[in-house]
Amino acid sequence: MLCAVSFNRYGRLYYLDPGEFRPQVGDRVLVPTDDGPEVAECVWAPQWVSEDTDGFPKLAGLAADEDLRRDELLRQRKAEAKVASKRLIREHGLPMKVVAVDHVPGVEVGGNGRTTIYFTAPHRVDFRSLVRDLGATLHCRVELRQLSARDSARVQGGIGSCGRDLCCATFLNDFEPVTIRMAKDQDLPLNPLRISGACGRLMCCLKYEHPLYARFQESAPAIGTRVTTPEGEGRVVGHSVPRDAVTVRLEADGSRSMCSRADVCGSRRAYESRDRSGPEGAAR
Repeated sequence: MLCAVSFNRYGRLYYLDPGEFRPQVGDRVLVPTDDGPEVAECVWAPQWVSEDTDGFPKLAGLAADEDLRRDELLRQRKAEAKVASKRLIREHGLPMKVVAVDHVPGVEVGGNGRTTIYFTAPHRVDFRSLVRDLGATLHCRVELRQLSARDSARVQGGIGSCGRDLCCATFLNDFEPVTIRMAKDQDLPLNPLRISGACGRLMCCLKYEHPLYARFQESAPAIGTRVTTPEGEGRVVGHSVPRDAVTVRLEADGSRSMCSRADVCGSRRAYESRDRSGPEGAAR
């Protein structure tokens, strides 16, 4: 069995083995992390799946009142650290933008834990004096980590041009390389505003359909190629990859006809095989 939880509303889903627990949608549960169990919300009740679940982490249990109070104090601590860091950044005049704040409570007696502040900046920033002031203000150990544009979009979340939540903030685990060649192969306008995501980089979704376009181009006749269709001879004047078809201008009357790629390519392969197997083809 598997269940799905999320630490933030509309955030990334994490799948766990519920074990002996059966949380319902909306219940608060404990998820094991490197810094100890943390409170998350169940967004997908345990269900039977066909895959092997041995590699998935197990649910630590249902959150008790004490866990919920600790989680609320942790959220308040994060909010206070975010306000303090923004104020000190303005006072120091640094070109930094706070993206997210994470706080780990202290385990040792009297320890105040560790606060990690994630930020973006146009270049490398000397923030040594800022770290000292933050440590004195927050009374804990402070770490600052600079994020890239894509990591910043993943942490903050948002809505893409498709109207859905950003892929990187919901289900993408790794950023696969995306090139401008993928946009060219899909006949997309090379306008940065049209093919760039919320992070300002090329949209990750350009990678999704690129293998389909690559396979289509390997077997489909190029534009301008003379082909034989069920309606007669003609030349290819366009491609329609989603329909797996090509547009052919017929020589008989100049009209255009959309033909399946299998029909056009099959006729062309049959014609070429006959040409090669004939006496003149063999002589050539």
